[in-house]
Amino acid sequence: MMAAACARKLSKVGRLVLDTPTCRVTNTAALMPRISMRCQGRAYGTGGAGFRSRLSLAAPVRGSGRVLGCAFLLGGGFGLYQTVKLTLQRHLAEEKSNAPELGTDLKLTLYQYKTCPFCSKVRAFLDYHGLPYEIVEVNPVMRQEIKWSTYRKVPILMVNETVQLNDSSVIVSVLKTYVVNKEKIISEILACYPEMKAKNDSGKDVIEFGNKYWVMVRDTDADHLYPGKDTRKEEIKWRKWADEWLVHLISPNVYRTPTEALASFDYIVREGKFGTFEGFFAKYFGAAAMWIISKRLKNKHHLQDDVRQDLYKAVNDWVAAIGKNKKFMGGDQPNLADLAVFGVLRVMEGLQAFDDMMENTQVKNWYRRVQKATQGVS
Repeated sequence: MMAAACARKLSKVGRLVLDTPTCRVTNTAALMPRISMRCQGRAYGTGGAGFRSRLSLAAPVRGSGRVLGCAFLLGGGFGLYQTVKLTLQRHLAEEKSNAPELGTDLKLTLYQYKTCPFCSKVRAFLDYHGLPYEIVEVNPVMRQEIKWSTYRKVPILMVNETVQLNDSSVIVSVLKTYVVNKEKIISEILACYPEMKAKNDSGKDVIEFGNKYWVMVRDTDADHLYPGKDTRKEEIKWRKWADEWLVHLISPNVYRTPTEALASFDYIVREGKFGTFEGFFAKYFGAAAMWIISKRLKNKHHLQDDVRQDLYKAVNDWVAAIGKNKKFMGGDQPNLADLAVFGVLRVMEGLQAFDDMMENTQVKNWYRRVQKATQGVS
């Protein structure tokens, strides 16, 4: 996230240096629900007087007109019945399609930076639960893809093109609540996570969300979801740990040296959505800037001179908390804490920090199990 902000600033500086003004006109509309207007089937009757008179002229046998009239009356009545039946079926089908949240088919669109650990957390959850979703990769410099949103961070998850979910932990908690108990629609569940204004450690205004680590289920569902005495409390504890501690170890480790910083930004540019100009500045100037910033982050979070040791200790603490007799923190299956920690660590794959972590800690077996559980989708 900080790398994206750094890239935006450097790109703007680069444009001023090269004096290449560009005019960008974007016609971006807020996401609105699609409204389809359909013409219902035409109802059929038995015909008017003129229709009957033409039938009688064509009938040379006395009484045959009445017979044919009755036949057409019966046929028309049956046709009317079929038409009404089809119309009702179509109406019910349209009502169902207009409320897809009541079923199992949610249309999910994830706005993300691929290399963002918070976005990776959301993908890990969606992949594990087999929820289909579309990805919109956001340009971290211009962010035109989310220009329609007043919330300017990623991830953003749009549900059925109408309900917007912000904050990775809120997204996961809302969807988990929905998966466990589908009695409430997404918008109703979202009301349990109120948006609040707060100030961070630097005194800057930020947006926070109440209850964001809680899955809002009934007691009977909670007993099934959290069978152990402290399993719910442990899940919440480690989800918060992933957000408030583990994620802050990523940047100092992947930007630890100038060489690692350059390799990290090469990966970010390759996997992200950058223009040629933006990618050049992000890769070279961004790498240099983030290497310097990583030193400040080390001091801010009181990390050791060798930041690898903090990373090693963190993941070993996590593995120790799982214990030797369980495959996952959630037991035989990953819980939300497993998916959160996995999602954060996964963004380092392919970098030196990841290889060092796998070689010097006890995390490998657990990591591979979660990777397999999410079908290895990145």
